[in-house]
Amino acid sequence: MSKKEHTTPKAEETAKQQEELPQTEEAQQPEAQEEKVETEEDKLQEMGEKLAALNDKYVRLYSEYENYRKRTNQEKADLLLNGSREMMKAILPVVDDFERALVATDNDEGVKLIYSKLMKILEQKGLKAMEVKGEKFDEALHEAVTQIPAPEPDQKGLVIDVVEKGYYLNDKVLRYAKVVVAC
Repeated sequence: MSKKEHTTPKAEETAKQQEELPQTEEAQQPEAQEEKVETEEDKLQEMGEKLAALNDKYVRLYSEYENYRKRTNQEKADLLLNGSREMMKAILPVVDDFERALVATDNDEGVKLIYSKLMKILEQKGLKAMEVKGEKFDEALHEAVTQIPAPEPDQKGLVIDVVEKGYYLNDKVLRYAKVVVAC
């Protein structure tokens, strides 16, 4: 008998295992490489998704901040323009009294001078009187105190007389004009 034939069963098993071992390692190496590639691709895709999510979050946060900044700047500008609104409303009756004093004193130079200075200052601060006599009645600007029959048919719906002047403050209505309307 030759040496090969006299081997023990244990030796045969180890020989078989050694023969199988290189095959399984060779077979496992491509699988391991494929797994590595797949896991790297998965990681890359996952990182791309995280990047997209973070970028989206950043863009939204930046947009939100920009909207906040614009809104607060607009509110500040409105506050500066219309901050004197209540003060102007309180002064309007004094202006009305000055106009009545001008009529009662036949345009006294002293009263006229004080009135013109006051109006100049108020105009610099954004106050502007409404010119409504002879215009078409507009409920957004006028308050109809009474209606009278129109003297002529083409005057229907027009403002005939002004009972109390209306004013704008920075192009917004401060006080509505109280008017008499022809019907």
